[in-house]
Amino acid sequence: MFCWTTTWAASLPDFTELVKESSPAVVNISTLQKNDELSTPLGQFDLPDSEDVPEIFRHFFRNLPPSQPGPRKAPESLGSGFIISADGYILTNHHVISEADSVMVRLNDRRELEARVVGSDPRSDIALLKIDSDDDLPVVEIGRSKDLEVGEWVLAIGSPFGFDHTVTAGIVSAKERALANETYVPFIQTDVAINPGNSGGPLFNLEGEVVGINSQIYTRSGGFMGLSFAIPIDVAMDVADQLRAQGHVQRGWLGVIIQEVSRDLAESFGLDKPAGALVAKVLADSPAQAAGIREGDVIIAFNGQGISLSSDLPHLVGRVKPGSEARLDIIRDGKHETLPVTIGLLPEEAAAESSPERAIAVANRLGLKVAPLTAEQREQWQVRSGVQVTEVMEGAGAAAGILVGDVITMLNGSQIETVEQFARIVEALPQERAVPVRIVRRGSPLFIPLKITE
Repeated sequence: MFCWTTTWAASLPDFTELVKESSPAVVNISTLQKNDELSTPLGQFDLPDSEDVPEIFRHFFRNLPPSQPGPRKAPESLGSGFIISADGYILTNHHVISEADSVMVRLNDRRELEARVVGSDPRSDIALLKIDSDDDLPVVEIGRSKDLEVGEWVLAIGSPFGFDHTVTAGIVSAKERALANETYVPFIQTDVAINPGNSGGPLFNLEGEVVGINSQIYTRSGGFMGLSFAIPIDVAMDVADQLRAQGHVQRGWLGVIIQEVSRDLAESFGLDKPAGALVAKVLADSPAQAAGIREGDVIIAFNGQGISLSSDLPHLVGRVKPGSEARLDIIRDGKHETLPVTIGLLPEEAAAESSPERAIAVANRLGLKVAPLTAEQREQWQVRSGVQVTEVMEGAGAAAGILVGDVITMLNGSQIETVEQFARIVEALPQERAVPVRIVRRGSPLFIPLKITE
């Protein structure tokens, strides 16, 4: 009789040789902050009660209390890193060394060396350091994160709470995870125990190759709760190569604001299933505008790679060298089209951009009153056309979530120019079928599905 438990237990990995071979290249990183202030030592901070802490993704040191001014002391342990070349280049997280006045690296043999910050990239949370040594330093072996499989064993080495060379293990829980405010990193999710101090340390596969950099945890308490996230080493090494060569990172840019395609939006756009990236806004003078991309297009593939979630698109575009040609597959008006586009350079701050007429009530179908936009409103909300909602009554508009102050710029594929045109489009809307409505709410564009059920 097959015994799954016995077979599985017999196949559990032995990490001892991996740890022996890889630990010498893992380092502890400590810093002294600017203004002669010292960061609070790890393990000596208080957090609010768990019920007061929102469920958010945190960098490991984002909720420490402010440092206290005082005399300069010895640096305190903040994070981890690993040596990628025998001449002393080290990878860690940007947030470990950001705002540091000086950075100290403690090696496996207890030597402490001051490091120079070669470059740092906040968008990917990667920093490249350099130390000088008279002898060749131990190095890690770099793997390929794209070859990882969900369920595969992985191991972390770092300095949680200052305990050097602590080893924890687990499995890959998911790949290509998109986290809030982290647009350009497709994170590796694991259940490896990660705590403050592991940040910047390596994630190994069973071959002893680094496949990721431990960067974030999902927590309500400030400690490990079973959800850890690592930056793929493929992404990290590309960033490191650019930092080493030019001191900064260049990323591809399309110039669109996108949103997720829900089930109702998929129905309203005539899609078979909720997938792709819905273009809510095309930025002026952007590669997307030059390529002819329109608001309401649904991008379903980039260079032949399918877009399942809208968060997939920035990852793919960001990896493309600016100036390169790319191909977009889109759904427009229910039809498949392919558009060529020349990818631009991501700006430093890539941002998400008539005579008076009487208000017209369209309560008979939507339960809305709308009014024309003034010149000041067009400038304030950065819209070229549309109508502003002045009153919301019971009806399809309220059910769709439309609010007073929303600017309706597109309805069922038609650009809204005047209140009279808006009223005509409303009267022609089908019943019992969702149609897309594009609104601008306090400057942010958004598509929502609207269905008339009279």
